[in-house]
Amino acid sequence: MFVCPVMAQTDSVPDIEYTYQRNTYEIADITVTGASDYEDFVLIGFSGLAVGDKIQVPGDQVTKAIRRFWKQGLFSDVKIVATKIQDGKVWLEIQLNQRPRVSEITYRGLKKNEQEDLEVKVGITKGNQMTPNIADRAKTVIKKYFSEKGYHRTEVRVFQKDDVDHPGYVRVLVDVDKKEKTKVGNLIITGNQALSHDQINRAMKKTNDNNIINLFRTKKFVDEEFEKDKTAVIEKYNEIGYRDAYIVADSVVPNQEDPTRVDVYMTIHEGDKYYIRDISWVGNTVYPYEYLNQILGIKHGDVYNLKHLNKRLQEDDDAVAKLYTDQGYLFFNVDPVEVKIENDSIDFEMRMYEGRPATINAIHIQGNTRVYEHVVRRELYTKPGQLYSQSDIMRSLRELAQMGHFDQEHLVPDIQPNPEDGTVDITYQLETKSSDQVEFSLGWGATGLVGSLGLKFTNFAIQNLFNKKAYRIVPQGEGQTFSINARTNGVYYTSVSMSFMEPWLGGKRPNSLSASIYYASQTGYSDRYYQAYQNLYSTYYSSYYYTGNSDYYQQLQESEADPDKYLRTFGVSVGYGKRLKWPDDYFSLYAELSYQMYMMKDWPYLLVTDGTSHNFALNVQLSRSSIDNPIYTRRGSQFILGCKITPPYSAIMHITDEQFEQMTTNERYHLIEYYKLKASGKVFTPLTPDGKLVLMARAEFGYLGNYNEYTKSPFESYYMGGDGMSSYTSYSTEYIAMRGYSSGSLTPYDATTGRNMGYVYNKYTMELRYPVCLEQNATIWALTFLEAGNCFSTIGKYNPFDLKRSAGVGVRVYLPMFGLLGIDWGWGFDEINGSKQYGGSQFHFVLGQEL
Repeated sequence: MFVCPVMAQTDSVPDIEYTYQRNTYEIADITVTGASDYEDFVLIGFSGLAVGDKIQVPGDQVTKAIRRFWKQGLFSDVKIVATKIQDGKVWLEIQLNQRPRVSEITYRGLKKNEQEDLEVKVGITKGNQMTPNIADRAKTVIKKYFSEKGYHRTEVRVFQKDDVDHPGYVRVLVDVDKKEKTKVGNLIITGNQALSHDQINRAMKKTNDNNIINLFRTKKFVDEEFEKDKTAVIEKYNEIGYRDAYIVADSVVPNQEDPTRVDVYMTIHEGDKYYIRDISWVGNTVYPYEYLNQILGIKHGDVYNLKHLNKRLQEDDDAVAKLYTDQGYLFFNVDPVEVKIENDSIDFEMRMYEGRPATINAIHIQGNTRVYEHVVRRELYTKPGQLYSQSDIMRSLRELAQMGHFDQEHLVPDIQPNPEDGTVDITYQLETKSSDQVEFSLGWGATGLVGSLGLKFTNFAIQNLFNKKAYRIVPQGEGQTFSINARTNGVYYTSVSMSFMEPWLGGKRPNSLSASIYYASQTGYSDRYYQAYQNLYSTYYSSYYYTGNSDYYQQLQESEADPDKYLRTFGVSVGYGKRLKWPDDYFSLYAELSYQMYMMKDWPYLLVTDGTSHNFALNVQLSRSSIDNPIYTRRGSQFILGCKITPPYSAIMHITDEQFEQMTTNERYHLIEYYKLKASGKVFTPLTPDGKLVLMARAEFGYLGNYNEYTKSPFESYYMGGDGMSSYTSYSTEYIAMRGYSSGSLTPYDATTGRNMGYVYNKYTMELRYPVCLEQNATIWALTFLEAGNCFSTIGKYNPFDLKRSAGVGVRVYLPMFGLLGIDWGWGFDEINGSKQYGGSQFHFVLGQEL
């Protein structure tokens, strides 16, 4: 408003009559009051008025200046006053009343994460002015935020209270009442005949009614998701041939009975169902149309399905586009065009641009800070000068993931084609991660000091052993694996082991060389303790062991160790592996020579109690692995056929049956002879488009055979049940996990040896996995499983259908520093030897191995 007061002391300021003729004045001076937070010259410049300007009083110039201030919303009152008019000049005063600033903001009714999300969006900031526009915007933003989460009835109020400690400031309270989520009450669909109500309901991923088929869906109503679901319904119609289907009308109305629900109405026009009549190809010179039709897999009379057609052309692993890109045709393009529609039939013309084959110009490696670059490049199937191949890129990514030095979830190649010269540059973007592992535990148990220390270096470089610059604890850079491990269980058990593996022997071919050496010593209990162990109701032990006196129990355990009873094991092995090219290069062959020496003295736990036994064996293994990720595998398979054999000493030395019968047990097993067969397979199948939900199916079979009935080996037998781990590391027994049953409970009694020993086993597993976290520093997934298996004492008793069953749930955590950890709970359903005490509820722990 423009005001010119009448001043009693002087007649220099006349009354301004707005109904009379306007007068023109020159602005002599402009002052500003009431806006201490702003510089006067800034506000004067913003007004559009300046000293020397000629304005009409009253006039539009002053009115426009006032509007400019109001438009900013920073002031609650605006006046421009003429304080003096004299000699054709006017003195102006801009009187402002600025809005208060925010000293404190409080949110009520929000969770911590909701508040953190909204603080950035609402626009209310400490120190800034609080205007009605800001308050209204905050209400709109908050309502929209919760509407997207299904809270459509959210109420928001913004309160302001003067801050008595800071004049000109206010405290702001944002009060949010989300109320209950808005859910879908009824889904009413009309006009549908080709698809049932349930089929449309399933096609809509988020907007679902309270139907049994939607038991595990949210059923909340979100406008954005409703729009996506309408598109999904039309796509579903298109998949079954209804290319002209569309939604005529839709509406969302409040449910009459429940205010927290809405009813969704949709009217659908289905149109006619179409079929494919003819497919022709234009522009193809590399492959004839007959072969392209065979690859496409769509023939005359098939139902029109544009989604399936595009998948067969572009997306599937065996799509037409893959056929071309694997042969270097990076610039290939195919466009399916509907050239004729007649009645219910459609003719397609596949218009192709093949281009010329693209040659790889350069390969770049970025982000690698862990291994030498040649170690990365030798794993790549893409080489400069080769024709571009999509399959080679995917295989290269798999091999990089198998190395374990890079984050598998972020292996994405950057492909830059150069159409001008027909070349392509490929950059592999890598995120380095550490895969070295440390195992350390220390404690004091009933047998004394209990602990383990293990170090595993996965980027070892034996070539740099004398290069100090390559040391990071140990020499690194070549991708070799070196590990050392030591364990102790007090006076009863001690072991040390060391291993080395070179994955590229010579550096030119993926032929591996591995070597290991180990030593373990187990001490037995005294005869007194062993006899009590055989008879749990012994008067001596029942009166002391089960009184709850843990200190005495610990002392007794330590005192009962007998150093004259022991099993000592020494072993060494050398292995060589080779990647094969036939049947395909996913196959590999591995051969290993191993030697174990078992030294026993008065050892009652094995068939051989005294003496020395020698185990010299050749292990040959043929395997095929096409898994995409060694940690959280989404797709691919692993198959292994193995055979481990010793020389048939009894045949070589021509030992007769009579001679065997005259031998002592220790003499009979001085040279151990056997053959061991193993077959296993795992298949990983993704069940969702994003590949996160994965089904793993596994089958295993193992058999320990003998050349002679008198030389049935007491070593290398199977010990089945539990988590597959032993409190002691045993090099004479193979532990087979079977969740839902206690450790070793499925191991049968063997009449020949008089011990619990398994010589045949089979096992089947189905496991459903879903990731919780797939970050570089931790990979976590949950699982549920069904398992069945059994162990037998002879091949004659083997029955593949005599299975012990279990089911359960579990979780796995992979930490680069510590490896794979986890816990499973399983329930064993079947009796063992007529008793259920070995099954039922069982917990199993995972440390480094897969169950």
